[in-house]
This record gives sequence, structure tokens and C-alpha cells, in this order.
Amino acid sequence: MSEIKIVVVGGGAGGLELATKLGRRLGKKGRAEITLVDRKRTHIWKPLLHEVAAGSLDDGVDALSYRAHARNHHFQFQLGALSRIERDSKQIVLAPMNDEKGEELMAERTLDYDYLVISLGSVSNDFNTQGVRDNCIFLDSPEQARRFHRELLNAFLKVGGGKNETLDIAIVGAGATGVELSAELHKAAEEAALYGVKDAGRDKLNVTLVEAGPRILPALPERISGAAHKELLDLGVAVKTATMVTEATSSGLKTKDGDEIPAQLMVWAAGIKAPDFLAEIGGLETNRINQLVVKSTLQTTNDDSIYALGDCASCIQEDGKPVPPRAQAAHQMASHVYKNLLAQLEGKPLTAYEYKDHGSLVSLSKYTTVGSLMGNLTRGSMRVEGRVARFVYISLYRMHQFALHGWFKTLLLLLVGQINRALRPTLKLH
Repeated sequence: MSEIKIVVVGGGAGGLELATKLGRRLGKKGRAEITLVDRKRTHIWKPLLHEVAAGSLDDGVDALSYRAHARNHHFQFQLGALSRIERDSKQIVLAPMNDEKGEELMAERTLDYDYLVISLGSVSNDFNTQGVRDNCIFLDSPEQARRFHRELLNAFLKVGGGKNETLDIAIVGAGATGVELSAELHKAAEEAALYGVKDAGRDKLNVTLVEAGPRILPALPERISGAAHKELLDLGVAVKTATMVTEATSSGLKTKDGDEIPAQLMVWAAGIKAPDFLAEIGGLETNRINQLVVKSTLQTTNDDSIYALGDCASCIQEDGKPVPPRAQAAHQMASHVYKNLLAQLEGKPLTAYEYKDHGSLVSLSKYTTVGSLMGNLTRGSMRVEGRVARFVYISLYRMHQFALHGWFKTLLLLLVGQINRALRPTLKLH
């Protein structure tokens, strides 16, 4: 009997954790050939992208090489982007890859699979709002976060050089990304001034956070949302709720009420969808935002040999609500797909996935952290803030590192991080 082939497409938090577990359990013993596919060469935890954008985190230091990690954890890595799924022949097709000059690096390739897992995450949904794609920056990838950081540093210089009196930044969408970036930018402005970028302090920074709904952080309890709102106002962020953006121009945003919000930099973080090419890929069932519809076992509705997890999966819970697009959901789904794949290989019954809400935390940079813990594990939720909340927030990232590396290497990474804090600038200045 030929070796079982399991292909995981997408090296985000869930996909990389799953490939790592499968490599340790099956790949190491030669029981299956595990392959991870991603169009990027490195991995960074997506909830940290707002820190990359502000310059608080250097992804060149913190990014994880897929190839090196694959070698250490007994799976293979293929650099490429999913183009098609040929379900009849159980193959996926990877699109040709070109370099920056347009020269072909790799031709179109096919990979055989016995079991396929789609874990492609999500991208920003601009809802076809006029001018957004031309004038706003999304924070879907490290490349986009680095682009924002470069433009932020240039904008600081324009203020210092007298071209602009202030630096006006508009952020559309007051979910976790928008709220966290709003606070992180104030920290960046403070530190840029400390490093000699004159006139780059917080008094020269105007951040406007725009939300179409009635309050910020709509996924969190209202009292948590209210606490975060107050903290942002104290920092000097202009928070505009119940404000719908109808157009983005080169000079700012236009709203449904006819107002204009001037901005030299604009970030769109107002919604998510699965990548457009996933719509009905391989004849699989998808919803209106391109997510693959899955059964309670996380298998796709039209093919039991194909699973989907994370933001690109539409999994409806017993209460009729979809599993929310959160990092903790991707982590839980990866663990459940791992268990069900092992069960499927052994001919055992598969189990249904049940989302467990452990609460949500929002970091307002060095200023504070707010959120709720326990979620539906208790009759209500427990509000936390300040140092306790910050500790738990950081622990979420450490748990992701533990899932990838184990305790010993995670402790070493923690030590290296502390050393870098002493040796490196607190703000990336290039």
C-alpha cells in the first residue's frame, strides 16, 4: 500500500499548527507524507500584523521559515499558490510562480492527495467601496504591513520637514485590528520623537477610527467595548461610530452623511472574506463571502476527503451562528481536524467540532489591555484589564509558539525576545 498523502494548503496559525502535529505524529514514523503549501516563504502570527505596521515588531526577526520548520518537524514544504482542485483525480494544481521581473521561477505543478485541508485564512472585504483598493492599505499580509510602515516613516518625515502640519491617519473598521492599530500608532509617534524624528510626537498625530456600527469592538461585550472606547479617547483617537464610508480618495474618506475625513494614510480593516478564487473551487459549496461550507466534522459538505478550517471555513454552530473568525477558533479547528484525520485513517468514527469561547482580549499597546475571559465556560464573562489582561494577551502568542516548537524552544524564544528588547531599538526605524 502506498504512503498516505495529506496536503495542507495555507500556513497560517491553524494550517501550520496542523502540519506540525501531523509531521510529528505521522511523518516522523513514515505513516504518511505531509505537505504544507503556502505562497509565502515565512510565517508570522496574523494578530501581530498591526505591530509590524506600526514598527513595534520587526517581522524580519520574528518570522518563521516554513522550510526550516518543515525539516525540523518531519513534513515537506511547497512554495506555491493554489489554483485548482481536481477532485476526480485527487490532485491540487499550483499556479506558476514568477519573480519580480516577471520571469518564471516554477511552472504549474500538481500535488496528489488522499486528504486535503484548506486553511487559507481571510482577506479584507472592501464591499466594493469606491476608491478603497487604490487609496487604502489592507493589513492581510506582512508585505502590506511593511508597506504601511514605510509610508508611516515617510509621513513622519514630511511633518518634520514642514510639508504637513500634522500626520492624519484614518482607519476604517473598529474591530480588534483597527482598535489595536489606533493605539499602537500613538506609541510609534512617541518613540519616533525619542529617536530624533522631530515633530513626530503624539501632538502631531491625528488618528480617526471609523466604524459603521453603533460601537467599536462589536464582537465583545458592551462594557468591554465601552472601556476600550474611553481608553482610545484618552489617547486622543477620534472615534466615529455609526459612520459609513462611501468613497476613499487620495486625500481622505467620504462618508454617507456627506462629511470628509482628511488623511494622508488610510487603512481598511472593516470586514473579512475568504479569497475570491475559493468561490466554488473544485465544485465545493461556498457561501457569499467565499468561505467553504463544512459539516460539524469540519469536512466540506461535498467531499469527505477535504477539510477546511479557520477564517476560510463556514462552520455553523448549534445555535445557528457561525464560528467567529478568531485565532483561537483556528487553533481549536486545527486540533480537531488533527483528531478527525487520525480517526479517519484508523477507520474510527469522526466527532463534531464545538467552538469554545475562551474570551477575547484587545491590546491598546503599552497603555493597557482590555477584554473578557472564560466566555461561555461560565454563566457570563469576567472582565480583565491592565497588567493581568496584558499577560494573558501575550500568553496567547506563547501558546501558538508552544504548539509549533514545544516548551523548551518557546522558552528560548522568550529569552531571545528579552535580549532583543535590550539590544534593539523599540521602534523599527527602517
